[in-house]
Amino acid sequence: MKNQLRIIGGDWKRRQLPFASIEGLRPTPDRVRETLFNWLMWDVQNAHVLDLCAGSGALSFEALSRGAASVLMIEPNASQAKFLKDNLELLKVTNQRAKLKISTAQQTLTSLKEQFDLVFLDPPYSLDLWTELATLADPLISDQALIYVEADRDLTQLQLPTSWQLIKNTKAGTVRAGLYKKQL
Repeated sequence: MKNQLRIIGGDWKRRQLPFASIEGLRPTPDRVRETLFNWLMWDVQNAHVLDLCAGSGALSFEALSRGAASVLMIEPNASQAKFLKDNLELLKVTNQRAKLKISTAQQTLTSLKEQFDLVFLDPPYSLDLWTELATLADPLISDQALIYVEADRDLTQLQLPTSWQLIKNTKAGTVRAGLYKKQL
């Protein structure tokens, strides 16, 4: 059984992409994604994006559709990673624009050297990885970069780096989402 996600805007607007049925895998809701990409309207173009917990790929594909220069997706589940790889091929995304690491974010982050100017931190809620992944990713995030955080609890409970300043936030049902700017 597979599910579908819909790209909201950009070059692939209204395209449907399949993703695996895996417990805990929940794409960012359309309404929240639309709000996020309205916030990012001028910042996603030419951005170097890090998607720490790619899952369905909703945020990565939306960023690519809207002109991100590159996206690095991290997804530890091999069957979902195959959907991501197949969707990249379907959309004819080059290896220069999108890379997929099939491992945990923790494993990948320790080996990365590049800097990112847009980061998506949306881990499976049940794993409670926000603080750990934020701490590991922080050295790879450029000054003035934007970080999107999605959680099932109040964002103030997440213990994020003090250099991350909350600039916008929204709530949709049980989803809490915030956009932060890294300021050294």
